[in-house]
Amino acid sequence: MAEKPTIAVSHLGCEKNRIDSEHMLGLLAEAGYRVDSSEELADYVVVNTCSFIQAAREESVKTLVELAEADKKIVITGCMAQHFQEELLEEIPEAVAVVGSADYHKIVDVIQRVEKGDRVSEVSSQPEYIADETVPRYRTTTEGVAYVRVAEGCDYRCAFCIIPHLRGNQRSRSIESIVTEVQQLAQQGVQEIILISQITTNYGVDLYGKPKLAELLIALGQVDIPWIRIHYAYPTGLTSEVIAAIRDTPNVIPYLDLPLQHSHPEILKAMNRPWQGRVNDAIMERIKQELPTAVFRTTFIVGFPGETESHFQHLTEFVKRHQFDHVGVFTFSAEEGTAAYDMGDRIEPEVMDYRRNILMEIQQPIAAAKNQACIGKTVDVLIEQENPRTGEFIGRSARFAPEVDGMIYVRGNNASLGSIVPVKITGADIYDLYGEVAPIAAYSTV
Repeated sequence: MAEKPTIAVSHLGCEKNRIDSEHMLGLLAEAGYRVDSSEELADYVVVNTCSFIQAAREESVKTLVELAEADKKIVITGCMAQHFQEELLEEIPEAVAVVGSADYHKIVDVIQRVEKGDRVSEVSSQPEYIADETVPRYRTTTEGVAYVRVAEGCDYRCAFCIIPHLRGNQRSRSIESIVTEVQQLAQQGVQEIILISQITTNYGVDLYGKPKLAELLIALGQVDIPWIRIHYAYPTGLTSEVIAAIRDTPNVIPYLDLPLQHSHPEILKAMNRPWQGRVNDAIMERIKQELPTAVFRTTFIVGFPGETESHFQHLTEFVKRHQFDHVGVFTFSAEEGTAAYDMGDRIEPEVMDYRRNILMEIQQPIAAAKNQACIGKTVDVLIEQENPRTGEFIGRSARFAPEVDGMIYVRGNNASLGSIVPVKITGADIYDLYGEVAPIAAYSTV
């Protein structure tokens, strides 16, 4: 019997995409394929692409071109395959298959067909699939962390966003399915679960007829997992029931990633945001009062068509007023297929860059002050990396989410990868903290 080919997966894009990559790896390994982390040694390279904005597409294309020049057999999967399947097959002769954003579960069949000499296009016109806890998965994140998708797709039609076109409408998994998967991950030693979907506060609407995030969090409170984090929380979906579930469920971290995008009602309305400009100070103050220990992260888009200097000043004052722990700022990217693509009143790129820089300059001293306030406290830290040369560990407290927030650099011997240890914070800069392993005693979480 001929030996099965070796396959490597090149992952690009968001953590939702990462879950798809991990399921493909799991399915391939279960089917007996050799999975290798080296693209150079692999017979096939599966490139799981991103097509969210132009910069992401450019990164995907660069990866594809480099692999093609190395004469690799390429299987293109993910959002870019969903977006440009015909063009990809035409432009990249080395591509032996394209697989859509909701067709990744067919990867074994695709490889088998390719092995028989077929050139495969497996792209559903309307994405509908979502994997559950029964689908094999090979995790690629650090051993202490796992992302769990609670829903796929999006029912909203924000003017700048192409996700519904690439991922379809929202489809939620059942509470039972999610709890079962989290229990499985707990048995594997996972310390932190990050619940993700496009609109996590809308979880369950399509399945149960109303949002069920509060019920899901309460159910997950029964699982032996130290940290459960939510990405992403739309402010208007933070009902009193959801806030109570966050507050009263001990392993749910009061960390709120609020994808606000802007503060001015006119821009929010032009963006066709779900709340049509109703994100105001009253909503923010209510959340702060009901969750006084919450950590707040948000993202903003500057340079949306029609954004005046007055609109931008409104945003800068909003950032100063609310003192977010973490802020990300993006410049507007016009995406074909979205409502904003044909809008007039475009902002010049240099103006967008200037506004982005101004907003980050406002945020930096705020972030630095938040970090300085941690000095002297002892906090739980999830250890994720070790520097074998210095013996220093690197991890995060509950205040930092992976990839997007800061890190904590830890000195001391009583720590191991994937464990949570108490660390006394001794130093801080704008984004990161520094500390040493502390004796196990009473400590606070930051």
